[in-house]
Order: sequence, then structure tokens, then C-alpha cells
Amino acid sequence: MTKTTDRRIFIGDVHGHYEGLMMLLEAIAPGKSDRLFFVGDLIDRGPGSSQVVKFVKQNSHSCVRGNHEQLILDAFQNNQVNPSALQAWLYSGGENTVASYSDAAALLEDVEWIRTLPLYIDLGDIWLVHAGVHPQLPIEDQGAEDFCWIRRPFHEMSQPYFPNKLIIIGHTITFTFPGVEPGELAKGKGWLGIETGAYHSKSGWLTGLDVTSRKVYQINVFVGKDSLRILSLKEAIRRIELSALATSL
Repeated sequence: MTKTTDRRIFIGDVHGHYEGLMMLLEAIAPGKSDRLFFVGDLIDRGPGSSQVVKFVKQNSHSCVRGNHEQLILDAFQNNQVNPSALQAWLYSGGENTVASYSDAAALLEDVEWIRTLPLYIDLGDIWLVHAGVHPQLPIEDQGAEDFCWIRRPFHEMSQPYFPNKLIIIGHTITFTFPGVEPGELAKGKGWLGIETGAYHSKSGWLTGLDVTSRKVYQINVFVGKDSLRILSLKEAIRRIELSALATSL
């Protein structure tokens, strides 16, 4: 009997779209030995943040901290509410997250779980982080400000940060890069962006990347099951031209 290879599957920014996530995973059909990795921003904007967190938490799936997780952590520090940080989080989609919880205790319990999420996951050949890395700094000198929030300095790297690792990111919606259509993945120097804008009215695409079989699964959360598409990784990727990026940002 031929031994099957355990799959590694990376899920883009879900942003509270629980039903879309379930449709996507139904298509991917991960087995018991397959591993799911979430690129952060499980919460905010969509209607089902509490369900998304519950699913990831109860199934012990791997997830890195996104900037929206960082926003909620900034709002609730040391068992106290930071009023200005709370307003920033609510304004950034947190109101929908609050509405998805039945009571404050359940929300605060999940905040403590979110606090345990790592800023990055090193898988040897793949380095998973929400936003990227600062190209001029060693990893040990970086923190949430870089890993959860960085954009332009990382995207404009002319050389890969790691010589032997692919950095997989979310955070920046891929269609905001020049020449990239809604739903396409964005490929830069040593990095691959899989945040295809599930919450955004211009897109709606939620992405699952199976790096083992080199397939990309996508569902449009605004359309439903009929929108499911499965592409080869080659078909799904659009390479970013640094010259175009420099003039567009």
C-alpha cells in the first residue's frame, strides 16, 4: 500500500466568516493527520468571529497572531480595559466580534487564548507570519509591530529574507498589489500572500493553500458553495513586479 503524505494547509484571513470557512474546509476535506495553519485575523468584520475562534481553539489548529488579534489584546490588558485601544478595535471591525458573543465572559476567555498565539511559526521550509518581517532587522529584534503590521518595507524586498524558507503571509489583500486580480495570490521575493479579501465587497474570496499537493482552494463567502474553485498553485499565483509596486504604493 502506498503511504499518503500528510498535507499542510494554510488558511488566509478569515475575518469572522465562519460559514465560508466551513464550506472551504468541506472542499479541502483535511484528514486526521493533515495540519491546518491559520495566518491570523480570525476575528472582526464578519458575523461569526466567536465561532471561528471556537473552531480553531477546540481543534488545536495552529494560528499566528494577526493585527486584529493584536488590536483586541491592546484593548484588554492586565484585566483592564484600555479605552483608546478599545475604540480603535471596535472601529476596525471589533463591534461585529462583540456581537458574535453571547456574554462578556466568553469573549474575555477567548482573549486569553488569543494572548497565547505565537507571532510566527517556523516550519523549516516555510515561515508563517501575519504581515511579514522587517528586512533590515534580525528576527530577535522584531516584535508585534513588525510581524503583525508591516507592509511596504517587506513587500518591496529585492531579495528573500530567508535563503531557504518561503514566508507565507496574510494581512495585505492581494488585489491591492498592482496587476493582481481579486482572488489571486501575490508572490514577492521570498514570500507568498494568501489574504484574498474574504470580508471585502470587491473580492469575497477565502483561500486555503495546500502546499503539499500544490493546490489552492477558494470559496466566495458572499456567493456560497457554487463559487468553489480549485486551482493549481501555478494558476493561482501572480508575481509582483517591484518596479510597479514602487510606483503604486
